Amino acid sequence: MSCLHKYWLKEFCKFFFIIQLLILVLFVFIDYLSRMERFLNSDISLLGALGYVLLKIPFMFVQLTPASILLATITVFGLMNRNNELLAIKSSGISIYFLIKPAILVGVILAISMFFLGETIIPISMARSNYIKYNVIKKRHNIFSARKDIWIKSENRLVHINFFDPAQKSVAGITVATVDKNFSLESRIDAEKGFFKQGKWVFENIIEQTHDKDSMEYDVKSFDKKTVTLAINPEDLGEISKKSEEMSYFELKKYVSKVEYEGYDATTYKVDLNGKIAFPFICIIMVLTGAATGMRSFAKENIPLAIAIGVVIAFMYWVTYGFCLSLGYGTVLPPIISAWAANLVFLCFGVLYLANTE
Repeated sequence: MSCLHKYWLKEFCKFFFIIQLLILVLFVFIDYLSRMERFLNSDISLLGALGYVLLKIPFMFVQLTPASILLATITVFGLMNRNNELLAIKSSGISIYFLIKPAILVGVILAISMFFLGETIIPISMARSNYIKYNVIKKRHNIFSARKDIWIKSENRLVHINFFDPAQKSVAGITVATVDKNFSLESRIDAEKGFFKQGKWVFENIIEQTHDKDSMEYDVKSFDKKTVTLAINPEDLGEISKKSEEMSYFELKKYVSKVEYEGYDATTYKVDLNGKIAFPFICIIMVLTGAATGMRSFAKENIPLAIAIGVVIAFMYWVTYGFCLSLGYGTVLPPIISAWAANLVFLCFGVLYLANTE
């Protein structure tokens, strides 16, 4: 490795960790204070609440890394531009692409690090964080989720949901059992699937069993559709259902196979599965875009403007990435295309932007 590459890596690491640290500290400060009222109204101590916020740092580190890479790259190349170091390098007959090599190396290393964190620390920390959120802070003791199945105890009803699709806000494999004061079964509803419309659940393909106290037998009826009132909504189910960030790539892949084997639509989880690989790849794109921005002539005179442009680019990526994922959740795009579409667009933009800089 040349001295020039070592110099660039040293400067990049310095600015990257400063930017990342500032953003994470700001996140902890805002997240902790914004939830203070909820913490005080729950059984958790203020120290335990701080621990709850800190559990989300590995996840936020991964989410913020692409933006930090972009800003750090712009800052390093912008300062080299201002100090005429880039001019000296070009005058020596060295192409700017020579300086891109350590940037791409950093992008690859951080992309691998993001994937590694997503496979090891993040599933554990987010599972623990969500447990504290729903069982200690929100006190949802009447709802229990075991990977896929959801159990709900509501007054004299026991509800079992076999599968919940957070994107479509639909449920499948539903059983609603109603008991009397003596814990005898009054009725049971079995439905193939259900949707939440206008504040109520609409179940389809229903078999309802009602206990007749006189004959001591069960009257069985079937319905194509029926509206059922339950003291729970899709937002509640979304909060306690197993989330993709709580599973590693291979665990999520196994889960998708299991859901499909049981006959349910796993589109939402397929999109998230592809996203676990696609998202870290953005690190490479961000260093290319950051390098092109920092080398521009305007960055030599106005580094804050270059940084502002970097923030806009990062924001545009987040909007595009989220929009493409939503198209995947809605089955408008295939899962693999929805996860990689934003990367493809910004990769083309980064390469053309850098080529035009040269």
